[in-house]
Amino acid sequence: MGRLGCAVAGLLACATSCTRVDGVRGIAGIVRDHVGPVAGAVVRVQTTEVVTTTAADGSFWLAGEGTGVTPSLTAWAPGYYIAGGEPVRLGTNGVVLNLVPHSDRDNPAYKWVSAFAAEGRRGACQECHSDPQSRTSALPFDEWRQDAHGRSGQNVRFTTMYRGTDILGRRSPLARYGYSRDYGRSPVRPDPTKPYFGPGYKLDFPSGAGNCAACHEPGAAINAPYDTDLASVSAAAAEGISCDFCHKVWDVKLDPATGRPHPNNPGVLSFEFRRPADNHQLFVGPLDDVAPGEDSYSPLMRRSQFCAPCHVGTFWDTKVYNSFGEWLESPYSDPASGKACQDCHMPRGLTDHFARLDKGGRRRNPSTIASHRMLGASDERFLRDAVTMTVSGAANGHTVVVDVVITNDKTGHHVPTDSPLRQLILVVDASDGDGRPLPFLEGPTVPVWGGIGDPATGYYAGKPGKLYAKVLAELWTGVAPTGAYWNHTQVVSDNRIPALASERSRYAFLAPVDGPANVEVRLVFRRAFKALMDQKGWDDPDIVMAEKTISVR
Repeated sequence: MGRLGCAVAGLLACATSCTRVDGVRGIAGIVRDHVGPVAGAVVRVQTTEVVTTTAADGSFWLAGEGTGVTPSLTAWAPGYYIAGGEPVRLGTNGVVLNLVPHSDRDNPAYKWVSAFAAEGRRGACQECHSDPQSRTSALPFDEWRQDAHGRSGQNVRFTTMYRGTDILGRRSPLARYGYSRDYGRSPVRPDPTKPYFGPGYKLDFPSGAGNCAACHEPGAAINAPYDTDLASVSAAAAEGISCDFCHKVWDVKLDPATGRPHPNNPGVLSFEFRRPADNHQLFVGPLDDVAPGEDSYSPLMRRSQFCAPCHVGTFWDTKVYNSFGEWLESPYSDPASGKACQDCHMPRGLTDHFARLDKGGRRRNPSTIASHRMLGASDERFLRDAVTMTVSGAANGHTVVVDVVITNDKTGHHVPTDSPLRQLILVVDASDGDGRPLPFLEGPTVPVWGGIGDPATGYYAGKPGKLYAKVLAELWTGVAPTGAYWNHTQVVSDNRIPALASERSRYAFLAPVDGPANVEVRLVFRRAFKALMDQKGWDDPDIVMAEKTISVR
């Protein structure tokens, strides 16, 4: 219950107009709006779990023990701003909490509020939700600044794929087309005699904007989901998946038959918003006691469905990425025993306030405050805690046999997930006591997609091991693997590891003449296929998710 816990311990609730029930002091009152009493409103001692709901006549009663206690009360009901936030003494009778309705419509003319404070600008998130004096601040703005969502429109992998350039700005030639009597005009492979810096949406559709911004720059795309060219985005709309954007989401449009977004409705096309009218504001959040201010509450903020519009992607009838759907099909979606996306990616407990105390912030139970780092594929510690790898070995005559088991026991979707460029690469090395490699006899090897070249620099093709990925091939050109899924593609293979599943592989090496065999096994996460990374100039390092070394005699 936080610091008020001791003072208001043992609080009970009932609906009455008395300030004492069975000798217990309390607070009595009514919740009303401009029409009259509001039944079923949530009344809470702010920042605590002491809560009740109003009776049919709008009345409430909260009882407590202690002397000199001055709790703050809040009230909320669907369709209203949160009311209250002012101190009320125990024993007070006749407290009135007035609910003010917020608009039930979205305002397309709304101008986004920048998250960044600036001279002459008021209302920026940074003003209250950042601690410039702390290098380890867990306040929302400071965490969001480190999160990939805040850079979703500037991510160099995304921008170079959209434009068809490498990181130096060198552009590949426009897409080429051929003609056949049976199929008409269709794309062909890039000209191998000309410099090539990888694929790009604007190479294939130079006169179109596409719907990429619907997820990557949703503030800009909200009113024009198919006509927002990323080169034209500016001001607050260019802040990626911003604070103001997320806290204007009111609902998600899902197909009741599948529980997923409707096909061809990515990002903003599957969200419902409540952008306020002029001279008003509305911030929607996961707490029903944020007051005073123009705030409201939505349970959607803590549900995986909030993430669905941008984490399900079907293009040309091919399911390209589907982390929400993978979660939905896994035991993690069980309401009683599972976990929501936010439980892992927005862990709670890192701070006891989400607004600066000198700006009106209040201390709370840390378990009620979610991190805004939104941990993901760029976080090494997070990835290392995603799966469990076990390695065992045995000598059998002149052969050393190594068994590797990878269990996806800590992740609520496939690994890897989302972008089909992502992959896990398992590499198995065996050597004798002097460090000389042992001849490889039998077992799977990393395919050419792992990169042809020096293994010391990350080119693992042909090495003992496996590569786990969802591999797409372009339907017309046959290019595979491809990340150009704005074109017609088909799934060539998908050996990713589902939630709670295990994947086993076995490797045999020629045993040393004498002494033990030293076996080193590494599981690395790679952002994109090596050939594409070389074309684009991406230098994202591999992240080691698990590694084991054993000695086999």
